[in-house]
Amino acid sequence: MEALPSLAMVAVECSNVVASILFKAASLKGLSSYTFIAYCYVLGTLVFTLLVFLRKPAFPLLKFHLISRLCLLALSGYSGMMCAYKGIELGSPTLASAINNLTPAFTFVLAVSFRMEKVELRRAASQAKIIGTITSISGALLMTFYKGPVVFPSSPWTSSSSSSSVLLLQRHLESSQSNWIIGGILEAIAYLLYSCCYILLAQIMKVYPEEIVVTYIYNLFVSLLAIPVSFITQPQLSSWRLTDSISVAAVLYTGLFGFSFSSCAHTWGVRLKGPVFVAIFRPTSIVIAAVMSATFLGEALYLGSVIGAVIITGGLYVVLWGKAKEAEETGDEEYRPGPSPNGGVPLLQSYK
Repeated sequence: MEALPSLAMVAVECSNVVASILFKAASLKGLSSYTFIAYCYVLGTLVFTLLVFLRKPAFPLLKFHLISRLCLLALSGYSGMMCAYKGIELGSPTLASAINNLTPAFTFVLAVSFRMEKVELRRAASQAKIIGTITSISGALLMTFYKGPVVFPSSPWTSSSSSSSVLLLQRHLESSQSNWIIGGILEAIAYLLYSCCYILLAQIMKVYPEEIVVTYIYNLFVSLLAIPVSFITQPQLSSWRLTDSISVAAVLYTGLFGFSFSSCAHTWGVRLKGPVFVAIFRPTSIVIAAVMSATFLGEALYLGSVIGAVIITGGLYVVLWGKAKEAEETGDEEYRPGPSPNGGVPLLQSYK
């Protein structure tokens, strides 16, 4: 099913939005980002430990050059995550969202530099990929910085206490001008590192197309990094206690489903379609967040969000059309499922 990878990427962004909402709520209760990440990746490692050893094919052999790349992948991913959380603390969520939308551009430039994406300006497919990427980023930036008039007003059942809580949260997350600059730099580094992760992942999947094993090792290595860093930054044992239900829910959801599902789906998507395909879906998270806020929280939906969503969707369609056209013109099978160490068993059939 050709639409399955696209549906999986949209599902990943939905999962990431839910995980972000839960973490923001838990952080207001005192949950540290260091502790949160450590707990989540430990839980993710446990999940994939079971999945790896329940697989029918034997555990494929890992060579040193592959392990070294996996270590670099984990280091880049964890460093990017730390920069992202610190950037939000020093800057603002709006700034983080804006820079996050540049991930497709970062990934596209890196993919072209490493010859993972072909760019021939005279070909319609290459033009579509460039125009679609710029269009998606523009739509996301429009949603971030422009509200406009209200299209759908907030629901009448939204209480005044809820509104005051939202305003209090916004004031709490505001930052000074000096911190804004540092936060922006950290966010840019974070999403550049995420783009590097996509490139590294694409190289790994070419020589070792085992999504479950790669995701397991990635979660394990990040856990080995996160635990000592968390103990250094949070030496008090009290900071490791989950004292309220929202913190428990955030850790369980993100660890057992959020991070695990996202890592595995991204790995699978990179193997099938390449790093740019995965990165181009990042701007859809702001659309999903707006829809969820309007649907479940009764928040108002503004004209900027509607126009931005249409632009992002159009840009995404143009990029996907360009990649399909390129594969049709050149017969490029670079990111098609190929033979794997387990005898060519696809991901969805590994546990049958």
